[in-house]
Amino acid sequence: MACFFRRTIAHQLSKMCGQYEDVFIPLICAVPVSKKQSMGDLRVSVNSLVQNGAVLPHEDLQRNTETLAKQIKHNSVVEDVIAAPGMIYFRLNKLMLAQKVLKQLQSEPDTFGLKSELLTHLHGGRTLVEFSSPNVAKKFHAGHLRSTFIGNFIANVKKAVGKEVIRVNYLGDWGMQFGLLGAGFERFGCQQKLKVQALQHLFEVSRCFCHAVTRLFSFNSPSSVQVYVQVNREAEHDGNVRVAAADFFRRLEQKEHHALSLWKQLMEITVKEYKRIYERLGVHFDHFSGESFYHSQTKNVLEDLKSRGLLKTTQKGTTVFDLSDAGDLSSYATLARSDGTSLYITRDIAAALDRHQRFGFDEMIYVTDKSQSVHFQQLFHILSAMGHQWANSCVHVAFGRVQGMSTRRGDVIFLEDVLDEARTQMLNNMRESRTSKALEDPEETAERIGISAVVIQDFKGPLISDYRFEWDTVLQAQGDTGVFLQYTHARLRSLLNRFGDEKKCGDLSPLTDNRSVSILQHLLRYDEILLQSATDLQPRHLVNFLMTLCHLVSSAHRELPVKGSSLEVAQARLCLFSAARSLLANGMRILGITPVDKM
Repeated sequence: MACFFRRTIAHQLSKMCGQYEDVFIPLICAVPVSKKQSMGDLRVSVNSLVQNGAVLPHEDLQRNTETLAKQIKHNSVVEDVIAAPGMIYFRLNKLMLAQKVLKQLQSEPDTFGLKSELLTHLHGGRTLVEFSSPNVAKKFHAGHLRSTFIGNFIANVKKAVGKEVIRVNYLGDWGMQFGLLGAGFERFGCQQKLKVQALQHLFEVSRCFCHAVTRLFSFNSPSSVQVYVQVNREAEHDGNVRVAAADFFRRLEQKEHHALSLWKQLMEITVKEYKRIYERLGVHFDHFSGESFYHSQTKNVLEDLKSRGLLKTTQKGTTVFDLSDAGDLSSYATLARSDGTSLYITRDIAAALDRHQRFGFDEMIYVTDKSQSVHFQQLFHILSAMGHQWANSCVHVAFGRVQGMSTRRGDVIFLEDVLDEARTQMLNNMRESRTSKALEDPEETAERIGISAVVIQDFKGPLISDYRFEWDTVLQAQGDTGVFLQYTHARLRSLLNRFGDEKKCGDLSPLTDNRSVSILQHLLRYDEILLQSATDLQPRHLVNFLMTLCHLVSSAHRELPVKGSSLEVAQARLCLFSAARSLLANGMRILGITPVDKM
């Protein structure tokens, strides 16, 4: 319960400096646990006090620091005050530290840290998160893995800090990519195969047709499958592939019966399959929408832009928004093709306008890979030019690509292959482990642990970075992995089940040893970690916090036995381990991980 200790220290600083207590609250930080002997439990930077106008600047920073430190009185909460270069440290009463933290965690295990004064300014408001967003009629590709996991985390952490969250899955069910699929299905599709293995067949049709187009127009070709051979041979003698795709999309926009009927059929098949995948991942959405929903609104968007004098026509007849400073079309965004059909960005503008009108969001977050960064820069620029100030509250969370993700059967193509591989390998590891418990549903447990392993691997570094995926590293039981995270939680749950998860914390005086105090000090940082995670939308902060907690708990579990200890000591330690387990589970859920009780 760091807010109690911050408030106590802020009260003294307020009297000394003649400022409101609230000025000092965000400046007082918990000291990260270190192998070196800590100078204190909380600290405040003297520079931060100067920058916030709490104290006057002084040429001799150290003298300023020492003068301030001497004025702070020791009391029942703060046992010692230490002046270090530019920093003032506060040593807390360790028994009071244990009492405040553990009793708070016991009385409000699910909301510990969430009511912190550090997070007050984040409470309220509405956040819309658009994530996952696969293309209709294509199997859930592994490339959507990061968007789904990251978007789910962002939605979870925003909700945790007090936002109303709207989760949107914006399906790619329109545009030229669907034109390629529609034209491809008309040429290569089979209704019988569609009934038996729908998405696999559509994947082959779509990829084949796209590959045919890229071959004809010298684009970078995607990876191939066996059925590409037939298409490539045909494409070499057929220069109308791209024309056919454009024609199908035009028929779709004009609501031609056959094209629209095929679109509806493929939509129903795909959404049903996607919902099954999301249920497996433990991810849910409040709204499924698609580009098609905004097709009819693109005309109004173009008319609005035209009335504002923001559109130009190129020599090729395309309608564009000039992004150049000089107004010479050296940089522009195309909003309509020469035949009048809309583009992805046009529909994105319509979607943003509709969402703001319908949901009245305070911020909207898009989660896609970094290759779309320019697209979102253009989108936000256009929305601002249209006079919508809320465009400044739109954010693109970009992420890098995953390399090296493969199974024993070869390259992983679909997300389900990744999930199946994680479950299979984890199940094998559990069967070979001597410490594995008898489980009622070992496959379900293996699935949860496998997903945890993939999530943690994905979240360990900066999201913008590419990274190499290696199964041996991902599924290790030791080290900072999802498996270690789950193992620690299951181990704590087993301990508490064996000796009884005490309903009330009694005498906590046995918890003043270094191992216990290290855990308590670490728990003080939880609200700071939530603030940092909700601010920069990077899950690695929470991952690092939970991993450190796991290592501290593992050390304490070895050195602070419950069995063989006196009743008083055993109960105090159980209270400590119970608190650690609760916070570990809370953090895992925010990351999108379901804790397991046995493994």
